[in-house]
Amino acid sequence: MARGMTSRDIEELAADIGRDVYIDVAKWHLYLADAHLHTVLAEQFAPYLEAGEVTEPLLQRILAEHQVAVGGGKRQIPLTDLLPVQSQVALMDILEEYQQG
Repeated sequence: MARGMTSRDIEELAADIGRDVYIDVAKWHLYLADAHLHTVLAEQFAPYLEAGEVTEPLLQRILAEHQVAVGGGKRQIPLTDLLPVQSQVALMDILEEYQQG
């Protein structure tokens, strides 16, 4: 994505992430929009999309660094541990689509 991402672009990216990417807990699918995690991820990936630098290792690093509070904040679990492989693939597909412009 050669041009800078506008707030509308980030909102659209967040909507796509929120609709297609989910956390799997005991075979329950909690979509990231419902978990209120879609916008923060879109904002984290935006600068890398602008620079054309989104890669699988970057995706894994950002997901591992993003801690999700569970049990009323008793524990923090990396988002990478909560997303099944299908969701990680879906997220990468979305990011690649935005990166290609």
